[in-house]
Amino acid sequence: MHALTIGAPSAHCHHAWVNLEEAPIDTPVDTVSVLIVDDQAPFRAAARTVIKVAPGFEVVGEAESGEDAVAQAEALQPGVVLMDINLPGINGIEATRQITAARPDAVVILLSTYGADDLPADAKDCGAAAYVHKEDFGPSVVRDVWLEHRPA
Repeated sequence: MHALTIGAPSAHCHHAWVNLEEAPIDTPVDTVSVLIVDDQAPFRAAARTVIKVAPGFEVVGEAESGEDAVAQAEALQPGVVLMDINLPGINGIEATRQITAARPDAVVILLSTYGADDLPADAKDCGAAAYVHKEDFGPSVVRDVWLEHRPA
């Protein structure tokens, strides 16, 4: 499974990690702000690259902990939050719960190396729009999840 809509039985998005050779995406969107949350600097750098090559998306901030993610989401009001599950302090699941409680229109994408069947039980009801394995994360995945879950 590549991208799993939380709470739904089916998966969508069949794209590879950072595929810079990918065909352009034709669906236009207004510029969507993105907050990257991960305690590992190499993954934050990779996520910045993914967002840089995703038309219509721009990174507005980064956080290394759950607490920082909640504070940055409140201050920056991003449209999309890319949220690692394992973080120092409160984990990504609790941070997602707090962010979506304050801003139900925020589209949070949980990212981790867990297999879909190994996700912590509370990941399914934390308010995230989808779970994406880090190996499957790429520009089209971000766009597809945004287009499916963006506010009306």
